[in-house]
Amino acid sequence: MLGCVIHGQGDLRVEELAAPVPGPGQALVAVRYGGVCGSDLHYWRHGGVGDFRLKEPMLLGHEVVGTVVSYSDGASGPAAGTDVAVHPATPCGVCPECAEQRRNVCRDTRYLGSAARFPHVQGGFAARVVVPAEQLRPLPTGLGLRRAALAEPLSVALHAVRRAGDVRGRHVLVTGAGPIGCLVVAAAKAAGAARVTATDLLPAALRYATAAGADTVVRADDPSDPGWPAEVDTALEASGVAAGLDTCLRLVRRGGVVVQLGMLPPGPSPFAGNLVVSREIELRGAFRFDGEFDEALHLLAAEPAFDALVSSVVPVAKAEDAFALAADRGRSCKVLLDFAS
Repeated sequence: MLGCVIHGQGDLRVEELAAPVPGPGQALVAVRYGGVCGSDLHYWRHGGVGDFRLKEPMLLGHEVVGTVVSYSDGASGPAAGTDVAVHPATPCGVCPECAEQRRNVCRDTRYLGSAARFPHVQGGFAARVVVPAEQLRPLPTGLGLRRAALAEPLSVALHAVRRAGDVRGRHVLVTGAGPIGCLVVAAAKAAGAARVTATDLLPAALRYATAAGADTVVRADDPSDPGWPAEVDTALEASGVAAGLDTCLRLVRRGGVVVQLGMLPPGPSPFAGNLVVSREIELRGAFRFDGEFDEALHLLAAEPAFDALVSSVVPVAKAEDAFALAADRGRSCKVLLDFAS
């Protein structure tokens, strides 16, 4: 079977791998689609994500959907042949964060395709993968595997909007209209935001943000753009650059909330910190998700418009082409690898 293995910076290989056998408590899944995430691109381009650096070859991928093949003895879940999405996180269940029901920041979690721990947690970009049976989620009626591949990044967006608090009737700013930013737009609208403004440097990205439901889109590098709001109630930073965070802090109202979702580069990042004090702005982080995964699947089933955010489906044999396409936001939004091709 074919799998996508990262060996180091710029060294992505499609390799013939042995088919895995499910161990205790595990299920074997035939993967159909895998979404190329920004973190996958970071491993490919930079050899790491933030402070998480590659120390050994690692199977990439954590946005995976497919069909149940079998279970180990004693394990159970959706019947063989059922289409499923795979929740990529396995929290430890015993740390203080898990005890406080903040499993998404578990200090000892295992996350598919992550170099946060060593040995690394191997990912899901292979024709067959084994995962804990409890991580399988059957797809709701009417939801196909292609659209379901958006469940993981949509869960990230839903968690970020939840971290922002009640956005009903509010004006929400989203800086960065990559795949996550576009899904934040959709999540904010689903949560009842009255108006969503999205910013980005690229016209193509802004078109995807419009498809996701943005009421106004703004070129981030054009201060004369008439779409710039004078003030917003809530801002979510999804670009992963300090300039985006600075924009959020300058445009959010006094006493407003800013959520930092985009992963900033390692090391110090300059931003307008004095505004946090003088305007009593609440600056919150948002990392991954937990129960939002199930919510995401039901939202995807109800909204066919999400199909517009899947810009390309590429056979796994051409994985490097898929990664290059995903890295070019002028040509893509969400790129999927097809493991059945």
